[in-house]
Amino acid sequence: MSAQKIYEFGIGEKAVYPCHGVGTIEKIEACDIGGANQDFYVLKIHSTGAKVMVPTRAAKTVGLRSVISTNEVEKVYEILKAPSGKKSNATWNRRYRTLTDKLNTGNLVDVATVLRDLSSLSADKELSFGEKKMLERARNMLVSEISIAREEEKSVIELELNHILHPV
Repeated sequence: MSAQKIYEFGIGEKAVYPCHGVGTIEKIEACDIGGANQDFYVLKIHSTGAKVMVPTRAAKTVGLRSVISTNEVEKVYEILKAPSGKKSNATWNRRYRTLTDKLNTGNLVDVATVLRDLSSLSADKELSFGEKKMLERARNMLVSEISIAREEEKSVIELELNHILHPV
């Protein structure tokens, strides 16, 4: 009789993988890697349809996490409503690197900060091509996860973000 393995995520559950966003665990698959048998979560990423394999035993280390709660959504909205920090005099490429590092954490607080700061900056000056792409990526990451957390259509979340970031 073999012992049943306990996994943090089950098949059909939604999880967030940094840099990729929200996905659904489609299966848990055993693979032979370098002679060692290892279990992987197979995630289908919602935004791209890509399949990502994450080692089950390293899931926390690589940042795989549950979708935020509705209480955490409110914290994210508070960050978006707060004024952007002091204006940075950093060159665009240094600012880009700093913001990319924040996005890559997958932490929604960091993602919200990136969205808020770039939205604020875009009101003052033209963003670089890379910054525009980053702004869009941050927005998509937030919309995707918040819509799942609140069980709302993405269009509803888009409108809420627009009202917060560009009040009339």
